[in-house]
Amino acid sequence: MRSSTPPSPERPARRAVLAGASGFALLALAACSGGDGQAAQPSPAASTSTAPAARTITTEQGAVEVPGDPQRIVVLSGSLAGYLFALDAPVVATDTRVLGVTDLEGGFPPAWSDEATAQGTTALPAGEELNIEAVAAAGPDLIIGGGQGITAVQAQEAYEELSALAPTVLVPTTTTSWQEQLELVAEATGRTDGVDALVDAYDAKVEEVRSAITVPEGNAVFILSLPVGKPYLVPADAALPALAEEVGFTPDDVVTKAGNPTLYGSGDSFEVSPELLAQVADAPTAFVVALGGPSVEELAQDPVYAALPAFQNGQVHELPATSYRPDYDGAMDALDAIAAEFGS
Repeated sequence: MRSSTPPSPERPARRAVLAGASGFALLALAACSGGDGQAAQPSPAASTSTAPAARTITTEQGAVEVPGDPQRIVVLSGSLAGYLFALDAPVVATDTRVLGVTDLEGGFPPAWSDEATAQGTTALPAGEELNIEAVAAAGPDLIIGGGQGITAVQAQEAYEELSALAPTVLVPTTTTSWQEQLELVAEATGRTDGVDALVDAYDAKVEEVRSAITVPEGNAVFILSLPVGKPYLVPADAALPALAEEVGFTPDDVVTKAGNPTLYGSGDSFEVSPELLAQVADAPTAFVVALGGPSVEELAQDPVYAALPAFQNGQVHELPATSYRPDYDGAMDALDAIAAEFGS
């Protein structure tokens, strides 16, 4: 279920910055006119159509002409599909993989399962390579992909083949905030009029949670629990710590403490040796996101984690897997989880 929190008029300036920095510049389309300076008369068939004209947008791959009102959108990343459903865009087929909630049997993620089912959306096959045949079979008039993770890599590698099927727009890997991703997807699909309500609902939820919780003193560290069995931390400027900061937490600068290590993926995690973990993750509060790894209870039985201040003083809090790289639904769920953990 999506939030029904009433919209708030806050942060219009931030949305202006996002729109300006999105990297998708809409190019003006001149209206056609007749040779005598009068507007050209539409044909009888055209006069009954109110469909917006095609638009050209600029992407990292170059200029792409997209339909004014696409009706058969194929989404190559499950982490982007939620935006399309939130904007009430017609999704004919989509990848279903979402970090932390992927159903390998092909089921839709709970956050947008009802919308996908209602639309009759088809699940694309998940595999080590993008199934171009399945994308083609969906008959897309617009393809949306990119973002983060393996699906982004697959879309980039198959971009030429995808572009031959339909206009293809890829969200840059470096665009990690859900607000910016939403802006880009809305621009590509011609549904920018739906962005404000979603951002306003989130802003209202942030203020609600901030006023309802008691934030512990000191900084907070963000830990990923992965099946590889090695400690991974999240930089202070990544999406999840930034969300927590909005409601009053102070993310610890673990990157500096760790000696500026190499960051993985899109720069939102890094590995720490067990010997160095106590020095780097010494904040009095810890958030743990389990991505297929041990739970908080299981980590507490590991001497490496049990020695950390947050574990010793009982200030370790588990957040949903979808909060690590949150889309709109993941961000709202993360706020709800923080409210439940720290509500007074």
